[in-house]
Amino acid sequence: MDNATKNKHPSNAMRSIQKTKLPLAPTLGHHLAHRLVEVGVSEVFSVPGDSNMTLLDYFIDEGGLKLVGCCSELNAGYAADGYARARGVSACAVTFTVGGLSILNAIAGAYSQDLAVICIVGGPNSNDYGSNTILHHAIGLPDFSQELQCFRPVTCHQAIINDLEHAQEQIDRAITACLEESKPVYISICCNLVAIPHPTLVQDPIPLVFSSKMSNHMGPEVAVEAAAEFLNKAVKPVLVAGPRLRVAKACNAFVELADSSGYAIAVMPAAKGLVPENFPHFTGTYWGAASTLYTAEIVETADASLFAGPIFDDLSSLGHSLLFNKKKAIIAEPERVIIPNMPVFWRVSLKKFLEKLAKRLEYNTSAYENYKRICVPEALPLQSVPNKDLKVNVLFKHIQKMLSGDMFLLAEAGDSWFHCQKLKLPQGCGYESQLLYALIGWSIGATLGLAQAEPDKRVIACIGDGSFQMAPQEVSTMLRLGHNSIIFLINNGGYTTEVEIHDGPYNVIKNWSYGGLVNTINNEQGTCWTTKVGSEEEVIAAIETAMGDKKNCLCFIEVIVHRDDTSKELLQFGCRLAASNGRPPKSH
Repeated sequence: MDNATKNKHPSNAMRSIQKTKLPLAPTLGHHLAHRLVEVGVSEVFSVPGDSNMTLLDYFIDEGGLKLVGCCSELNAGYAADGYARARGVSACAVTFTVGGLSILNAIAGAYSQDLAVICIVGGPNSNDYGSNTILHHAIGLPDFSQELQCFRPVTCHQAIINDLEHAQEQIDRAITACLEESKPVYISICCNLVAIPHPTLVQDPIPLVFSSKMSNHMGPEVAVEAAAEFLNKAVKPVLVAGPRLRVAKACNAFVELADSSGYAIAVMPAAKGLVPENFPHFTGTYWGAASTLYTAEIVETADASLFAGPIFDDLSSLGHSLLFNKKKAIIAEPERVIIPNMPVFWRVSLKKFLEKLAKRLEYNTSAYENYKRICVPEALPLQSVPNKDLKVNVLFKHIQKMLSGDMFLLAEAGDSWFHCQKLKLPQGCGYESQLLYALIGWSIGATLGLAQAEPDKRVIACIGDGSFQMAPQEVSTMLRLGHNSIIFLINNGGYTTEVEIHDGPYNVIKNWSYGGLVNTINNEQGTCWTTKVGSEEEVIAAIETAMGDKKNCLCFIEVIVHRDDTSKELLQFGCRLAASNGRPPKSH
C-alpha cells in the first residue's frame, strides 16, 4: 500500500471534525471550564463516554484549556497525578461508574501523595435519580451511589450535581477544597445539565476565595521558642526533610532554615527533589539501612533532630527500622509540631514555623563537619568487560552523567527507587516517585502528565518490565502529543522486587518485544526511536543518540539485565519487608 493510499484510511490521517456549537449564554459547562483555567489547569486528561462528552465539548471550547485524550481512565488518573506534582493542581474527566471506578486507583495514589486533583465524572441524567431505573455502566442496581461511596475515602470533598440551582456553589466549594486541602476531589455532573443556561451562572463569575485556616496565634510563637531552646542546647543537631514539605509549601522555608543554621541536612526517600542536592550541607537520603553512605550514621548519632513534614510508613522507614532517637527528635508536620516532653502544638503552619525558627537558631556545623570527617566517597561500579552483559549499576552510572537541570527524573516502584535515590540531581533537575502508595504501572501515565506540565523539561523515566506491562498504552498519547521523553525499560524478566520478598512462579512474566510494541503503537506516524541494549558500549551509544540526533524524539531504550542483578538496598528491603509481613499474630 503506498503512502497516498495509507493516508486515506481514517486510522492514518486526521479526520475533519465538526466543532460542536455551544450555547452563547453561560452554562454549567462554561462555568466549570472557566474555573479550571482560573486555578491554573491548562490541560484536562480524559476518556470520552456517553455521559461526559457534552462536558468535553466545553473544555475544548474554553480558551486556555486543552483536552488530552488518554487510552484508559486509569492512565488519565496517573497523568493527572504527574501533572499535579509539577503544576500544583490538575484535572481529569471520565464517564459514570465504569470510568469512575477505573480511575479510582490513580486517585487513591494522588490522595496518598497530597496532590490536588479535580476528578470530574459525567453522571447520569438528573431524571434518573430516584426513578428506580437500572442504567448501563452501573452495576445492575437502581441506586447510583456506588461510585460516590468508593470515592469518599480517597477524596477530601465530593459533589453530586443533579440540579442547576446549587451547581455553581457546589463546583466552587469542591475546587476550593481541593486547593486548600491539597487532596483530590470528586465532582459528578448530570449529563443533561451541562449545556443549560441558568441565572446563577454568569459569563464572568466572581473569582474564587480561599479562606486561610484558623491559626493559633500563641501556638506558633511558643512552638518556635521551645524548638529553638531544644535545638540550641544540642551539640550535633541535624535537619531531615520529609515529603509533606510539598503540601505545606515549605520547601524554600526548609532551605532557608538549613542555610541560617548550618546544620547537616538529609532527605527522606519520598522527599528527594524537594531540597537542592547541591546545598552546601546536604548529606543524602535517610532511609535506614538503605541510606546514602554515612547519612544514617549522622542522623542517628545526632543529639537533636528536626524532621520537617515526615511520613513514617513502612517503606520510608525500611520496615520501621529507623534508629534515630525519637526522644531527641522534633516532628514538625504541616499543621502541628511535636517537641519531646512538651504538649503538642496544634494549628501551627509548618512554613511559618520554619521561617520563624530560622531566625532563632544558633549557627552550628558540628554534625556536617563530622560527616566530612567520616565520609569516604562511594566506590564506582567495577569496570565492565567489553561486550559483556550489562550490570544495572553501570547503567545508572551513565544515567547520572546524562542528567541536567532541564530534566525531570522519574522512578517507578521497585529497584529503580534505590538506584535513582543514589543519583545526584543537578540544580534544577526535578525528581518524582510514588513511595507510599507504591503502585506499579503509575510511571507511564505520570511521565505523560509531567511532560505536559513541564514542556521545557525532558522527562527521564526508569521503569521495570513488570511495571511497564501494567499500562503501556499511554505511550500512544505521548507519541500523538510529540513528547521527547526518554524511557529506560529495565528488562529482567519479572517482578524482581517481589522476588526478593517472596519468590514464586507468579513473579515470572511473559517477555515482550518491547521496542517492537512501541514501534507498532507509533505506526510510522509519530516521532519515535527505539533500541535494545545489553552492554555498556551499547548503553553509551544509545544515550549519545537519545541526547543528540534523537533529542526531539520519544526515545525508548530497552535495557537487558540479569534477573538477579539488583541493588544491595533492594535485597535489604526485601528481607525486612518479608520479616515484617511474616510476623506471627499476637498471642492473647
